[in-house]
Amino acid sequence: MNIRLLEQAFDPWQEIARHQSGQPALAGKFGATAVFVGTLRDFNQGDAVQAMTLEHYAPMTQKYLERVAEEALARWPIEDVLLVHRYGELRPNDPIVCVAVWAAHRDSAFDACRYLIDELKTRAPFWKQELTPEGRRWVKPEE
Repeated sequence: MNIRLLEQAFDPWQEIARHQSGQPALAGKFGATAVFVGTLRDFNQGDAVQAMTLEHYAPMTQKYLERVAEEALARWPIEDVLLVHRYGELRPNDPIVCVAVWAAHRDSAFDACRYLIDELKTRAPFWKQELTPEGRRWVKPEE
């Protein structure tokens, strides 16, 4: 399990390759890797979005992300989890989050990956503020 919070931009595909190559114990144990990469759109709620600032309290956020990853590992027969999440100032097309799940079978990989991203979108302790042509506004978590 690898959970990382990054202020700087990242390449999701390099993160996945780096994680997988650094886990020799994974070799031969998985037949599926489910991946979700979320990027910043240039629109939301009918308005143009020029940028977004993601704020968080690092100890609380890290603990929460570790807990949901451990829940996924306990709930599904999966081999490993990678979760990388940005914070700070983001621009449209910047990757915000990368979730990757390795499992013997695709159903478990897909289910665990969906669970993780749904938890992030609805309950993770991030505060989002968008910059629109009309100014800054706070974004409510998805329900």
